[in-house]
Amino acid sequence: MTKSGLLLVDKPEGPSSAHIVHRAKVSLGAKKVGHLGTLDPFASGLLLLGINEGTKISDIFLRAPKSYRGVVTLGVATDSQDSTGVVLKTLPVPSLADDDLHILEQRFSGELQQTPPMFSALKRDGVRLYKLARQGKEVPRQPRTIHIESLGLRQINCTELSIDVTCSRGTYVRTLAADLGEALGCGAHLKSLRRIACGHLKIDQAVTLDELEQFRTRAESALLSLSDALGHLRGISWDHRWLARLRFGQQETLAEIGEPLEKQELVRLLDGRGDLVALVGWSDEISGGWRLLRVFKE
Repeated sequence: MTKSGLLLVDKPEGPSSAHIVHRAKVSLGAKKVGHLGTLDPFASGLLLLGINEGTKISDIFLRAPKSYRGVVTLGVATDSQDSTGVVLKTLPVPSLADDDLHILEQRFSGELQQTPPMFSALKRDGVRLYKLARQGKEVPRQPRTIHIESLGLRQINCTELSIDVTCSRGTYVRTLAADLGEALGCGAHLKSLRRIACGHLKIDQAVTLDELEQFRTRAESALLSLSDALGHLRGISWDHRWLARLRFGQQETLAEIGEPLEKQELVRLLDGRGDLVALVGWSDEISGGWRLLRVFKE
């Protein structure tokens, strides 16, 4: 059976994330495959797939900041806020100087309130919003807090801007594009979008769909091990006797880790070969201490 790990795929425009998951499962012959953060069909770039035990670390990468590069078309607003939607309005585009873009970058950086789009997978009374949107319906949506870590805007031509953004979970870049257009008074939509990073993992580590089809015979070299995927976390080699007890849920040995380092919340426990055995997290509740979060099969 295929080993566990993360598979980094460079998704092309067109197929859904679910389609890529299916192709990976077939190509690898894996028992379990799941994406660690979806991409819209019209978007391309880094799609993280958890393979077998790799599905257990999805929450870490779902919470991680994401980096994108795209193109914003000014003067044209669409119902989906991207290039796949129906045009709602067209307006003249104002002349922009570098200072204008710098002001926009500052205005749309840091903590923001963003209203999710109707064309999204969020639910209202059990129904996906995009299904309501396709019926021509619009329902109230509550704004939610997002964080724009960095934003770079550059003018390509008189109606297009390049956008580079690193943002928190829950951020809709197409809504950000539409909001930029509203701020300029001309409307806008997201023409194209490419994810270039998720946390510390980068697009240049990813494989193409064509390469994915050839993986069955070289899966071990294609997969990023769980320990390497979480290499940004502190790793501790653990005595095999303690590891055996942990696998039975006996957590008292975790006290041997000692106090957490500054800003440290998660720690990898490794066996003698350097393979990931467990993830533990520090809790400040009551007396505080380390808690077992995930145990991985041998």
